[in-house]
Amino acid sequence: MTINLTLLIVMGAMLAIGIYLMLERSLTRVLLGIILISNGVNLLILQTAGRAGESPIVRDGLGAEEYLDPLPQALLLTAIVIAFAMVAILLALIYRSWVIARQDEVTDDEEDRRVATTIGAHDPEEDDDVGTETSEFIDSVDPVTGSVRAVNPAERNREASEEPTSSSDAHQAGES
Repeated sequence: MTINLTLLIVMGAMLAIGIYLMLERSLTRVLLGIILISNGVNLLILQTAGRAGESPIVRDGLGAEEYLDPLPQALLLTAIVIAFAMVAILLALIYRSWVIARQDEVTDDEEDRRVATTIGAHDPEEDDDVGTETSEFIDSVDPVTGSVRAVNPAERNREASEEPTSSSDAHQAGES
C-alpha cells in the first residue's frame, strides 16, 4: 500500500484548523470547523482505500490483492451524508440565532452558573465573564479622525481595565 504524503499533510492541516475553529464561540466558525474536519476525515478514509484496483466483481484469473476494497468507498459516502446533515442543522441554528438575537455568539447560561455556584464547582478565575471580543489583533477606530489604527496588546489591556465613568458622575463633578 502506498501512502500519499501530500494528502496526509493536507488532512492533518484540515483537522488541526477545524479543531481550532470548533473551539471558538462563534457558530459560523464552528460551522467552518465542522466542514474542515469532515473533509479531513474524508481524506483519511480515502487514504485507507489504498491504491486503485479492479472493481470488486469476481473474475477468473484475478487474485484477491488485485481488487479494490469497496468498504472505504461506502464509508466515504456515509461520511459525506453525515457531514451534510450536520452542516444543514448547524446552518439552521445559526439562522435561528441570528433572527432571534442578531448574533451568532454562544453565550453562557445563567442557570448553569447558578447550579455550578450552588454545588461548589464555580471557579471565579476560570468562569469569569469574557467580553464579546477578546482578540488582541483587532485594530481600533480613532474617534477623532475615523481612521483605523493599530493598537498594541498592552494598550488594549489598559483600556479594558479602566472603568468608564457614567455621564451622571461627570455631571455631578462639574456641579461641585
